Amino acid sequence: MLIEAFGKTDVGRRRAHNEDSMLADSELGIYLVADGMGGAAAGEIASAQAVALMRQYLLDGKAALETMAKNWTPENQAAAVQVLEGAVQKACFEIHQLSVQDTSKRGMGSTLAALVIVGNKGIISNVGDSRIYLIRNAQCHRLTEDHTLVAIQLKAGAITREQAATSQYRNVITRAVGIQASVQVDTLVLDVLPGDSFLLCSDGLHGYFPEAEILRTFEQVPTQELPEHFVATANERGGKDNITALVVSVKGDPTVVNEEVLEAQSRMEALKKIPLFRHLTYKEQTAVLSIATTRSYAEGEEIIREGQPGHDLYIVIKGRVVVEKGGMEISELFSGGHFGEMGLVDNAPRSATIRASEATRVMLVARSELMTLMKRESILAVKMLWSFVQVLADRLRAANFELSEARQELAIVHAVKPFSEEEE
Repeated sequence: MLIEAFGKTDVGRRRAHNEDSMLADSELGIYLVADGMGGAAAGEIASAQAVALMRQYLLDGKAALETMAKNWTPENQAAAVQVLEGAVQKACFEIHQLSVQDTSKRGMGSTLAALVIVGNKGIISNVGDSRIYLIRNAQCHRLTEDHTLVAIQLKAGAITREQAATSQYRNVITRAVGIQASVQVDTLVLDVLPGDSFLLCSDGLHGYFPEAEILRTFEQVPTQELPEHFVATANERGGKDNITALVVSVKGDPTVVNEEVLEAQSRMEALKKIPLFRHLTYKEQTAVLSIATTRSYAEGEEIIREGQPGHDLYIVIKGRVVVEKGGMEISELFSGGHFGEMGLVDNAPRSATIRASEATRVMLVARSELMTLMKRESILAVKMLWSFVQVLADRLRAANFELSEARQELAIVHAVKPFSEEEE
């Protein structure tokens, strides 16, 4: 894949200084947008330091990133994520130290939206209200969450989206790099596919652009002209803040579709169809995919065995499997089919044996990894628990219906039997 990046930052129409900073280094795969805050010129210093320190610390951890690019494993991914999160924490500490040592910079800090492309994966870290969008398959997906007071109120249901748009607290940041010695970092790992585009931007831009308009803009404006267009439009609409737009475009020959690309596409499509994940946003579904692993099975190979305990959810992404009960084949599952979801709840014995009837590739979601994700993402946890209750309710209704039919059949048998005995 060839990565191209185009960016522009502008002071806007109402500010005296540009406190935004950005970095686009396609050779290293590092893309950053930072929006500074603080008295005097402290905001400019904070954002510039955030970008410079992030680049340096990511260079220091380059070995772990390269290892993940060459050989993806859950362990190598975890090490690469730790490099990015560690870089944010180190930058946070150093900026905080600068503000402590110089009283004129007391309270300075910066938002940070970071995208690091490692092989065919992207690692995103976010602090504050700068954003990252993904444009894929004619859809625009927001991959970051704003760390603002208004976002918290929206989550709690205290205000509506219409009220949030005009709230006097909409620019109050709850997390920033450098305000304190450390900061909580949101991190997300996703597949990067040929044809993908990313928009990294400060709030001086996204405050003027709903997601539907961002998508239309990507469809109508040449890639290299996008930053200029976004900045100019934001200025036309008021330019009340500094404006930064960084566009990252992933190029690839559309006629060449390799196995990795096909599998990445199949993983997301299969996940979307599972009732357990139906209420999740694209970002939340991506978070689930980031903890999933894949495994191949040969024809005839057993995947799970009836009676044995299990704690993984399996999703067929390629091939076909048969479901056996008591040694008898009872059904088949194809691409998109899933089994084993009850293992996410308890260690009850598997109710059936699942066997590959041809070369098959499956995706596994482990209970331990899912529980860790749910503890970290409370809203995702609530959505999944609600979905699980709905799945159980559907099964209970189906079981009640089948039981009712069985009772009716039994009643008919009992009614007919005495009549038959009288004839005899």
